[in-house]
Amino acid sequence: MDPARSLAAARPVPYWLDDPARPDAEPALAGAEHCDLLVVGGGYSGLWTALLAKERDPDRDVVLVEGGRIGAAASGRNGGFCAASLTHGTANGLARWPGEFATLQRLGERNLDAIEAAVDHYGLDCEFERTGEIDVATAEHQVGELREAHEAAVRHGLDLELLDRDQVRAEVDSPTFLAGLYDRRGVALVHPAKLAWGLKRAAVRSGVRIYEHTPATSLTRHGAALAARTPYGRVLAHHVALGTGVFPSLLRRTRQYTVPVYDYALTTEPLTADQRAAIGWRGRQGLGDSANRFHYFRPTADGRVLWGGYDAVYPRGGRMSAGYQHRPETYLRLARHFFRCFPQLEGVRFSHAWGGAIDTCTRFAAFFGTGYGGRVAYAAGYTGLGVGATRFGAEVMLDLLAGRPTERTALAMVRGRPLPFPPEPLATAGIGLTQWSLARADRSAGRRNLWLRALDRVGLGFDS
Repeated sequence: MDPARSLAAARPVPYWLDDPARPDAEPALAGAEHCDLLVVGGGYSGLWTALLAKERDPDRDVVLVEGGRIGAAASGRNGGFCAASLTHGTANGLARWPGEFATLQRLGERNLDAIEAAVDHYGLDCEFERTGEIDVATAEHQVGELREAHEAAVRHGLDLELLDRDQVRAEVDSPTFLAGLYDRRGVALVHPAKLAWGLKRAAVRSGVRIYEHTPATSLTRHGAALAARTPYGRVLAHHVALGTGVFPSLLRRTRQYTVPVYDYALTTEPLTADQRAAIGWRGRQGLGDSANRFHYFRPTADGRVLWGGYDAVYPRGGRMSAGYQHRPETYLRLARHFFRCFPQLEGVRFSHAWGGAIDTCTRFAAFFGTGYGGRVAYAAGYTGLGVGATRFGAEVMLDLLAGRPTERTALAMVRGRPLPFPPEPLATAGIGLTQWSLARADRSAGRRNLWLRALDRVGLGFDS
């Protein structure tokens, strides 16, 4: 089938959000509210913060405001990979925080265990499956890179399994797979929107007051309190936690640390029994290939395949726009790549095609901080790895607001900041050159040019 025809009936909406069981939105705030803790943002970061604040102190008065609908942004339209890693993978963690990597790994594993426990405790119907993830090599030079990654993982006590060509194809059969690195316990798959909706229900049952369609437009001091202005009212709070992700932070000085990048994905129609048998995938793992411009892919609970990644589009001037949310040329490219990976699925059609912005920073892992004399905390820059790491970030924000040192707040990862992005138009030029260089490296057996090596030396971390 012509890949274009496979997209003819694809709905231009995120598969996860295209659900008749999607809960109704809460009313917008009208008037004044008062609380101990105001949480700004209704994605994973804000939802975990609100829920964990009530777990720590059930009497704490918590309000959450969301500019749109709960889970409608990155939290509801991602691939649904919930990883233990807090550092965007082993290589990035070892490069940036070698002295505390073991601690970060332990905290990340504990964080994923806690998410699994919360799914059970709160009855979160989010299709949680701790099936692991396989990084696959699809070019010869990547086989060696996976071998080196495995050796580094073993040296640092990580339980990863190196798979040869036959072993990886026994798990998931693609003629493009040459080797694999299998993390059996460090990644779970979830239905991302159902996770957000479940966290919302749990938070409301815990006493959190949630207002949707209520963007916080400014944050100022108001006597002994902080005042967040909204379109129809305001919230006065003793403390504020900012979980706004890719959207502009209410602390202007933190905006230089993140930029928006648009990511895109497809889902197939449900596969037939014969189609499923043709590719195997009985272990239902998440997968990702090892290129700089990589794909991520996974099965869904109803028998589809989600296929995303490769193109990462930085909007010119760094300005977000609805016009970037759908990109037919990327959908067509993804469809072509899908059938190259799985030629035995020739004839399958795609049911959904969508895109959206995530926030990224120069160290490819979240950063944290405070403002207003420690009364405001923030976490941002998850770079696509926020499904799991946002719970850890919520704990960090609550620790910072409490003002008491903890193992988390003592981390160099928490105390440090990424390098800021340069102002426009330098950011557009630099990111464009970097993307061109990464694509060139993929075509040149992984060899990094002078530009990428220079970025490596100054710690800008463009490795994904």
